[in-house]
Amino acid sequence: MTETLTWQMLRDLRTSEFTQAGDKWHEVSSRSASDRGRVDGAMSAKLRETQESDAAEAALGRLRRLSRNFQYVHTECGLIRTALNGLAGDLAEPQKQLKQALADAASLNFTVHEDGSVSYPAAKVEDLTGAKQEAPGGSSRGSSRLLLDPPGLGPTGQPSLYPGYSRFKPVNPNAEKAQDVADRIAGAVRSAREIDARYAKTLNGLRAEKGLDVTAATLKDVARDTADVRSTAGMHLAEGIPQDKDPADRKKWWDGLTDEQQQEYLKVAPDLIGDLDGIPAVVRDEANRSYLPVLIDDLARQGGDEAQTKLNALRMIQDKLSGSSHPPMYLLGIGDEGNGRAIVSYGNPDTSRNVSAYVPGLGTKLDKDFVDGTMKRAQDTAIGARRVDPSSASIIWLGYDAPQSGDVMSKGDAQRGAPAYNEFMAGLSATNANEAPHVTAIGHSYGSLTVGTAAKESGGIPGVDDVILLGSPGVDAQKATELGVGKEHVFVGAADNDPVTHLPTKAESYLGSSVGWVLGGGPEGVRTANDLFDVGNDDVYFGKDPASEAFGAQRFEVDDGPRMVLEGGQFKAHSQYFDPEKDRVSATNIARIVGGRSEDIVREDYR
Repeated sequence: MTETLTWQMLRDLRTSEFTQAGDKWHEVSSRSASDRGRVDGAMSAKLRETQESDAAEAALGRLRRLSRNFQYVHTECGLIRTALNGLAGDLAEPQKQLKQALADAASLNFTVHEDGSVSYPAAKVEDLTGAKQEAPGGSSRGSSRLLLDPPGLGPTGQPSLYPGYSRFKPVNPNAEKAQDVADRIAGAVRSAREIDARYAKTLNGLRAEKGLDVTAATLKDVARDTADVRSTAGMHLAEGIPQDKDPADRKKWWDGLTDEQQQEYLKVAPDLIGDLDGIPAVVRDEANRSYLPVLIDDLARQGGDEAQTKLNALRMIQDKLSGSSHPPMYLLGIGDEGNGRAIVSYGNPDTSRNVSAYVPGLGTKLDKDFVDGTMKRAQDTAIGARRVDPSSASIIWLGYDAPQSGDVMSKGDAQRGAPAYNEFMAGLSATNANEAPHVTAIGHSYGSLTVGTAAKESGGIPGVDDVILLGSPGVDAQKATELGVGKEHVFVGAADNDPVTHLPTKAESYLGSSVGWVLGGGPEGVRTANDLFDVGNDDVYFGKDPASEAFGAQRFEVDDGPRMVLEGGQFKAHSQYFDPEKDRVSATNIARIVGGRSEDIVREDYR
C-alpha cells in the first residue's frame, strides 16, 4: 500500500479482494500454461515432423522463444497469486484482533479516536466509608500509561487507605480497560503494517523487465522470485500442512484442496510436499522434480567433498529423470540431510497391485554407487515382477542413514530408520488405489535389520503382506513369527559365500569364523571352525540366523557366489541377489514374491 496503514483501513479492509485478484492472476497463469502446451505439443512438434529446412529451424527457434515466454508468464503470475493469497491470510489475524478490540470498546461505551487513542467516561467510586465519589473520564493511547501510580496504590507505592483513590484523587476503573483496548489496537496496526511492508517488497520484486525476450538470466531470476515468495508467504503455506497427522489424514487434506491450492503448494513449496508421506506419488514426483534443481544449486554453493559427492549423485538422478526409463521413474523423496536421501519408484506405486519397498544397508549413501548400483536393484526387481504381474512397482527407499563402515555393529541406525520406514509404508497404503494391494518389504544387508526393527514396532509395518531378507546379519529376532506377517510370509535369501550372513555374535565366534574363512575359504570352513570353538551355528550378529531352521522363515534358492578368499570373491556374493545376470535364480525368486506368486519360488534347505 502506498499510504500508511491506519486502524480504520485495517478495519474496513476486505481481504477477499486480494484473493479475487489472485484468482485473476491464476487465470492468466493457467492460460499461459495452456498456450505453452499448444506451442510445444502442436506447433513445434508438427513443424519438426513435416519440415526440414533452414526456414523451419528458424521458425522452431522463434517457437522455443515463445514457449519460454509463456513459461515465464505462467510461473510469475502463479507467484503473484500465491503472494496475494498469503497477504490475505496473514492480514486476517491482525484484522480479527482489531475488530475484537473495537467491539470491546463499544460494549464499554468507550470512544476510539482517529489517532487510535481511546476515551472513557467518568465513573462513580467508593471510599472506605462507602461514600460515592466521581472519578473523571480521560483518554488512553496505545503503548503509553497515563496514570502516575497503579490503581489502588498511594504515592509511595504502598497500599492506599482509600482503594478508590490514587494520590488522594479518584481513580477511574475504566482507565485500565481503555489502556488495554488502546494497546490491542496499536498492536494490531503494527502487525498489519509489518505484513504489508513485507508483501509489498516481494510483489515489487515480481515486476518483469522491459522487453519481449525471456533470457536464461531471466529464467534464473524465477528461482530467486520463488524463494522470495516462499520466504514471505511460506509460513502461510506451512501452517496449513498437517505435519503432525498420520499419512491417511494428509491424503484427506490434500484431496480436500482445490486445484488452485494444490498448484500453489507445488509452485512455491515443493520441498514441503515432495517428502510428505500420504501425498499421491504423481504429486510427490512433480514436487521433487521441481525441488531438485534448487537442491542442486544449494549443494553447489556449499563446497566440500561431502557436498560434492551428493551433488554428483543428484545430477546423475536428474539425468536419469530427463531420459527414458522402463518402468517409468517416480521421484518420491530427495534431500541432503545426513548421508543424503533418495526415494525412487520404478512404476507408479499408487496404481500398481504389487508394490515393494527395498531398504539398503551397510555403506549406502547418496553417491555415484547408489545411482549406478542400488537404484538398479529396484529397477531389476520391478522389471522381474512385471513379468509375473504387469501391475507391479518397486521402490528403493534411502530414507534413513545407513551405517558407514565401523558403526555397522550398532542397532542405532536401524532403530532410527524403522519409524520413518513405517510412516512411508503407511503413506503407500493411504495412496494406493487398489482395494487390497500386495505389498512387500525388502531388506538387504543391514537394511534387513531396519526392516526387522520396523516389523517389531507396535502394529508392524503398515500394509505389508510379505517380508524378504537378503544377505542378512540378523534382524534382532529369534523367530520369523516376530515379524508380524506369519512365518510363511517371511522369505530369506542367503548365499553360502556371503560373509555378512555369517557375522559372529561374540569374540569366540569371530575367531572361529575368521579361521574358517582363511582355512576353508567358505561356509564349510566356518562351520568346522565353529564346531572346533564350540560356537552355535544358528546365531549371527543380530540374533538368530534368518536362514536357519530355528528361525523358521521360507529360505529360497540363491547362487552361492564366489568364495571370499580362495576365489577372490571378497564381498561379491553379498551384492548380487538382485542381479538377474549374476544370480538369475535369486532375482527370479524375488520377482515372484513381489509379483504375488510366492508359491512358485525355488526353495533351499535350511542351514
